[in-house]
Amino acid sequence: MILILKPNTQPDEVAPIEAFLTSNGIIVQDIVGESTHMIGMAGDTTGISEDKLLRFNCVERIVHVQEPYKLAGRKFRPADSAVNIAGRTIGAGGFEVIAGPCSVENQEQIVSIAKDVKASGAGLLRGGAFKPRTSPYAFQGLGLDGLNLLKIAREQTGLPIVTEIMSQEYIDVFARDVDVIQVGARNMQNFTLLRLVGEMRKPVLLKRGLSSTLVELLMAAEYVMSGGCTQVILCERGIRTFETATRNTLDLSAIPVLKSRSHLPVVIDPSHATGYWQLVAPMSLAAVAAGCDGLIIEVHNHPEKALCDGAQSITPGQFSELMDKIKRIRDIVRPTVST
Repeated sequence: MILILKPNTQPDEVAPIEAFLTSNGIIVQDIVGESTHMIGMAGDTTGISEDKLLRFNCVERIVHVQEPYKLAGRKFRPADSAVNIAGRTIGAGGFEVIAGPCSVENQEQIVSIAKDVKASGAGLLRGGAFKPRTSPYAFQGLGLDGLNLLKIAREQTGLPIVTEIMSQEYIDVFARDVDVIQVGARNMQNFTLLRLVGEMRKPVLLKRGLSSTLVELLMAAEYVMSGGCTQVILCERGIRTFETATRNTLDLSAIPVLKSRSHLPVVIDPSHATGYWQLVAPMSLAAVAAGCDGLIIEVHNHPEKALCDGAQSITPGQFSELMDKIKRIRDIVRPTVST
């Protein structure tokens, strides 16, 4: 539900409405445009009488929003959102590449890769400390030791760290130590975890589930945002289809579709989407041309020895070449890509 306010409504007229709504458990968003002023409402509004709302003199009319994702939807917030991480901006014109290994293996490995990707222009460092694996016998990550190694890499390079949370057991640790909390595809509909992550009020990278629709992805974002977090990044990482030539099927159409429906930034993970290092570069460039707000790319200094997903990892040298091409594509499409 959205309240359209009368022209020239003053702040002291808006405050009583917002106080009334919040006292009834409603999440309120003040939406101010060049010629319009609106109040967006999210939550259970069934107990609020429209007659009471219309009794406020500054309310001109009430508009009902049909989409179930109120906080993540573009009708609730027409302008693009920007997520700010230690001086880096993703969304609303800001573009960043997140790069690093699938898994943190040792200090030399993560620090070396962090320095290499930073030199090539990456703005954030990714690395798995806790790894969700299909097989219980596969490498599960170093856990808290891996997180400590990421912190060392951050200290030596200045790159903010992005890593995946697996359970609520480590909520406090992630809140203290991690710059961007990644919720992986397998946890996209772990609604308890989503709400707890939202309550942390830290930037969240939310990956699309293996077989999830875009509406389900937006509803997962709604869970995070209903917890109080406004800094959410949507990530398309490939979905499961009948095609077996690639690990997953990268849904490039997700970029314009999500941008038409949501104000949240959209990044693409070509590594998990394709499963093969040879496909990372072309899919990255295609995603940039389609208007994504960033990329998350797996980089390993010795992919053939990687403990996890070496087949989809590119080397630091290949990453450097790719970054040059990304810049050229960005220079071409930046003036014309819009939402």
